[in-house]
Amino acid sequence: MILGYARVSSKDQNEDRQIEKFKNIGIEERYIFLDKAIGANFDRPKYQLMKEFIRSGDLIYMDSLDRLGRTYDGIIREWKYITRELDADIIILENESLFDSRKFKEMGDLGKLMEDQFLSLLAYVAEVERKKIKQRQREGIDIAKLKGKRFGRPQIEVPGNFNEVYQEWRAGKIKAVEAMKILNLKKSTFYKLINQRNKTEGNKNMLWNSTSTRLE
Repeated sequence: MILGYARVSSKDQNEDRQIEKFKNIGIEERYIFLDKAIGANFDRPKYQLMKEFIRSGDLIYMDSLDRLGRTYDGIIREWKYITRELDADIIILENESLFDSRKFKEMGDLGKLMEDQFLSLLAYVAEVERKKIKQRQREGIDIAKLKGKRFGRPQIEVPGNFNEVYQEWRAGKIKAVEAMKILNLKKSTFYKLINQRNKTEGNKNMLWNSTSTRLE
């Protein structure tokens, strides 16, 4: 059976180019396995499913070796597991003339030695590229921070009349539903602001009690 394995690092990346290559080869869509996950992690759901699906004699196509993964040890481990333990074969389209595990098997022990050498070299290149990508990401984040860009979830904007409504709600003059309506806040946002307020007041009380103790 002929299978195809495609991978993109994130949900916003496009996998169409890889899928189209597999279809042009004649791989049925139901036998194409796609993951949207980073290459350092091999516990990808569709990749693990594909490994369970593989039988001796199957042929697996990948666009490039880094689609299998981006860590040196992981690439070598998974390649050998598929080609030697499961007795299937892998073809890397980007290096098809070089990387077709069937050719190495035909050469016997010499082929195994050559396969190990080529695999080590390309796995090393894939890992180095991963490290470069991570370095560029860190540099980009550092530059953005210097320019004042904030990362993570935006802070909740506190309505101007929050304190007034909060005091009325705390005194029992209005119910929480009414307070949310006045402030035009969702339930989750309202209680987040309440928790923030309670933490702030708690910290002030701790500071006051500590100061009072020292003065006594």
